[in-house]
Amino acid sequence: MNTTPTPYPIGTPGTPWGDAERAEWLSRQTRQRSYESEVLSVIERLRPRFDVEEYGHLDYGSDDYPLMAIRSRDWRDELPVVLITGGVHGYETSGVHGGLQFLDQHAEAYAGRVNLLVAPCVSPWAYERIHRWNPNAVDPNRSFREDSPAEESAALMRLVAPVGDGALLHIDLHETTDTDESEFRPALAARDGKPFEPGGIPDGFYLVADSENPQPEFQQAIIEAVEPITHIAPADDSGEIFGSTVVARGVIQYPLSQLGLCASVTRAPYKTTTEVYPDSSRSTPEQCNTAQAAAVCAAIDYALANQ
Repeated sequence: MNTTPTPYPIGTPGTPWGDAERAEWLSRQTRQRSYESEVLSVIERLRPRFDVEEYGHLDYGSDDYPLMAIRSRDWRDELPVVLITGGVHGYETSGVHGGLQFLDQHAEAYAGRVNLLVAPCVSPWAYERIHRWNPNAVDPNRSFREDSPAEESAALMRLVAPVGDGALLHIDLHETTDTDESEFRPALAARDGKPFEPGGIPDGFYLVADSENPQPEFQQAIIEAVEPITHIAPADDSGEIFGSTVVARGVIQYPLSQLGLCASVTRAPYKTTTEVYPDSSRSTPEQCNTAQAAAVCAAIDYALANQ
């Protein structure tokens, strides 16, 4: 049986993309949903209860997007800062709406205890196109570094810079989807001129900890809070998730700063990246959003109890 992957439809296998291939890829991207009606309208409804600010603006030809952040209205410098980010990969829907759900349903419980800073949709162009990259075929979540090639990433780093050294917690809300294997990983291999090596999609929720500061008890507190809402991803036959060793139930580790990942943008002692699995027959969009919100609550509760 021939199991050789079908070549990606753009580019020449083994040859990195140039301008022509990137232009062809961009020409295939279409708007499938509205950042304004699905995200900005929700932020506007939160404005009476929070401080809302535009921290940057993306200008992509005929498309322009305000980048919005939400802060605690009772911000006090002596309180610890909690940073919540979502939509770094625009197609990961519950990362956006789970963060907004947390603000709407749970943030009031932390008033006067923490300063909340929330960037719910870091990559609005990709949100509308249900994609991982920005229009330059750049992954914002590999671009959180000096001289970033992604304006989405650079804008968030500018927003966070004044508070990053004093942050207590950063939780970055993501999803792992079936399209990671069917589209995004093949596209990445084609873009970079590398062979695509098929893998498996983990069935369930998991976390990515910082290998430089893993905080295992913190990670497990989140896993325990999320499990009643959605199932936890098991390790594969090699004891791994996506090629990384499962160090505890539902937890793998990455070197966040080395990879330029969003969760590296502060010096917070508590950091994690959530990964919800929305394509499971055992999960609904509502469960995914609720799982993200529960993960945020559990993360804050643990950080406050152990600061």
